[in-house]
Amino acid sequence: MTDPNAIQPSELDQLPDRDPEETAEWQASLDAVAKAAGPHRAAYLMRRTLERAEGNGIALPKLLETDYVNTIPTAAEPSAPGDEEMERKITAWNRWNAAAMVTRGSKYGVGGHIATFASAAWLYETGFNHFFKGKEADGSGDQLYIQGHASPGIYARAFLDGRLDESQLDNFRRESGGNGLPSYPHPRRLPWLWEFPTVSMGLGPLSAIYQARFNRYLTARGIKDVSESHVWAFLGDGEMDEPESTAALALASREGLDNLTFVINCNLQRLDGPVRANFKIVQELEAQFRGAGWNVVKSLWGNAWDELFQLDTTGALVRRLREVPDAQVQTYQTRDAAYIRQDFFGKDPALVEMAKLLSDDKILECFHLSRGGHEARKVYAAYKAAVEFKGAPTVILAQTVKGHTLGEGFASKNANHQMKKLSVDEFKTMRDLLELPIKDSDFVDGVVPYGHPGADSPEVRYLQERRAALGGPAPARRVHPVAPLPAPAEKAFASFDKGSGTQNVATTMAFVRLIKDLVRDKETGKRWVPIVPDEARTFGMESLFPSLGIYSPKGQTYEPVDRDQLMYYKEAQNGQILNEGITEAGSMADFIAASTAYATHGEAMIPFYIFYSMFGWQRTADQMWQLGDQLGRGFLVGATAGRTTLTGEGLQHADGHSPVIAATNPAALTYDPAFAYEVATIVRDGIRRMYGEAAPGEDQNVFYYLTVYNEPLPQPAKPSGLGIDEGIVKGLYRFNTAESAGLSPVANAPRIQLLGSGTAIHWVLKAQRMLAEEWGVASDVWSATSWTELRRDALEADAGLLRGEERVPYVRQALHGAEGPVLAVSDYMRQVPDQIAQWVEQDWSSLGADGFGLSDTREGARRHFGVDAESVVVAALAQLARRGEVKATAVKEAREKYGL
Repeated sequence: MTDPNAIQPSELDQLPDRDPEETAEWQASLDAVAKAAGPHRAAYLMRRTLERAEGNGIALPKLLETDYVNTIPTAAEPSAPGDEEMERKITAWNRWNAAAMVTRGSKYGVGGHIATFASAAWLYETGFNHFFKGKEADGSGDQLYIQGHASPGIYARAFLDGRLDESQLDNFRRESGGNGLPSYPHPRRLPWLWEFPTVSMGLGPLSAIYQARFNRYLTARGIKDVSESHVWAFLGDGEMDEPESTAALALASREGLDNLTFVINCNLQRLDGPVRANFKIVQELEAQFRGAGWNVVKSLWGNAWDELFQLDTTGALVRRLREVPDAQVQTYQTRDAAYIRQDFFGKDPALVEMAKLLSDDKILECFHLSRGGHEARKVYAAYKAAVEFKGAPTVILAQTVKGHTLGEGFASKNANHQMKKLSVDEFKTMRDLLELPIKDSDFVDGVVPYGHPGADSPEVRYLQERRAALGGPAPARRVHPVAPLPAPAEKAFASFDKGSGTQNVATTMAFVRLIKDLVRDKETGKRWVPIVPDEARTFGMESLFPSLGIYSPKGQTYEPVDRDQLMYYKEAQNGQILNEGITEAGSMADFIAASTAYATHGEAMIPFYIFYSMFGWQRTADQMWQLGDQLGRGFLVGATAGRTTLTGEGLQHADGHSPVIAATNPAALTYDPAFAYEVATIVRDGIRRMYGEAAPGEDQNVFYYLTVYNEPLPQPAKPSGLGIDEGIVKGLYRFNTAESAGLSPVANAPRIQLLGSGTAIHWVLKAQRMLAEEWGVASDVWSATSWTELRRDALEADAGLLRGEERVPYVRQALHGAEGPVLAVSDYMRQVPDQIAQWVEQDWSSLGADGFGLSDTREGARRHFGVDAESVVVAALAQLARRGEVKATAVKEAREKYGL
């Protein structure tokens, strides 16, 4: 039989043991401790031994989980420098006004959340008084990602320091009147206060990581020294279930982002109930972050627990705390001392004896109130440890009670996330608990009053003095007055006007060629931020590697395998390219940080993010909405666009709908350019609008989405004549007529207007020639660079009519008087061109690539979807036949001739 006490084979057997006798002695010592003092003592000694090894620089795997206790013991806590009693009063006012604001608004049915801020009040107040640097501090101040559901508490503090008034609080979630407050952190809705939108769960933590990384990028490239800026992200423990929340943890540790701190409010509850009912979310998060290489600080228990831990001579208390699931901890929050004695302490004889030494009041104080996230000194200690830790980011796991101080009806109740108001009696109980000088007579007609100690009160003076010492109000968004960027040299754009001659060039390559010229511009070249998710070679961008370099905080610590080649893979500490690997979400987070640097850091940066068009809006549209909310500026480029241009890739690569999704975003200017000169014209106008001298009435806080294609085709010269550039930017211009194309139609020939966008213009041009030469039909070809911008212009004109303003939509002006019906063609679903149908005065028809994509040649795919030149001819003839302008038999004849 096998001796159960014998050493079992393991991976350690792969290493030679130069002293087996010494190894056996260590193992025997461990066995002896476990037998004499118990497994808890043995585990304790092992942990301390591993910690000592790590401190001495001995490379060992790190522990992923520690006991369910505070990382910083009470004896090691530093003294907080402020006036804790004054800060308690300020926090009490903020708690009150946050609850009052949501309760008063409940009569309008607009909703709101009370319990989240109630649990996190000290997490914010300690930061505002001692850590969060304002915009007048060194660098750019700190960047604060506020947990969205805590917004009432932030508004309450802004009210206390005079930045908001009662009328604004009373218009919480009622913005249409012009004096309201948005529900959550929305920079577009309240741009002087909020910097970062965070309520689309998971995007806050992801964006915070890439913001901290972009701060390092700016400093490394010599754009601006923001090394003193710190990024703080306040998150919920339930929010960490979102995949985006933890998607970039390894990036943060890999690049040593010690300018980043996550503060996770572990109130153990999400929207419907416990975060980990049968488990422990704090322990899970600790292991996850430690495993990713983060520094972890746990602040779980308040000072009231010190006595209990001192009585725990056997480790029974710590053992019990680790084994009790979170849902049971929540239950203790709502039960009396007798229940806690029986259920918590009664499970272990040592704990039974400990409980005999504790009064009921002591037990209730510990289990109902005393949490690390509710005590200023413990929060201060955790924050100080975070900002002083070097070499890795820090996560603070702060345990709190959801609904703390709101009364027994709120605290730890499963439904408290949906509870929107307190009764008058509950407010009075809360008032007494918080020791606020609010009289019963202040409740007029049952309406809870706002509370304010006075503009010149000690509380307000203290608050404002602390913020002044830290660099001004926070949170705050500032757009620093900076001069518009000078326009790049015209030569970079004009070079595309003459076309490509006999050379076939894809519009993707035209865009990359344009960027190569723009990044060399002496004035603005350094401000371009090329972003690519590990597809640079797909898009022909590898030539940028040696000239711009790929950003890496470590530079290049190896010799690249292609070092002897002209376009070798070059990483550099001051590299300009952000190559993020296979992560569209990470690339979008990069883009958001770069596109808002004009406000965050007072530095205008010009990001362009190029990606497989199918993997942009479809995968990360939520972040693009976040980008619009954050007032970002830059160029999103959907390359290898269209449903039929990718040869052989198939269903999940064939994009037939990204312009549809993009059209839903009010900040996205969506273009589907057909030719290289159109790409250049759109980019030039985008730089002017976003970074230069915007025209009166133009919103600069927009971003561009351009679709470009990988199909090499002849690039024509830019047509001459007035209004071409205007038409390209507005969305439509006449590329040619049958006559200018040299097709010489016969007199009184039937005529049709063919509208095409993107790569479809080439099928349309072929169809134009076939219609003339084979069917005697004259056609004019129009390039529709933006169906979406045409629609938006028309919608604005319609809205103007309701105000008594007479304006004809641009699309109707452009097509006015054009002879014959209109046939619109694109490489996207028909819904894309059909956006403008109702404003076209001519008979309308369209062709598009509806349905799932498929693997085939370009020609095969286009025939399958019915958008190739032959299909365009048949559709044009059918439209003319319905009007009686060609014989109906011509349609049947054409179908048979082309094999349709």
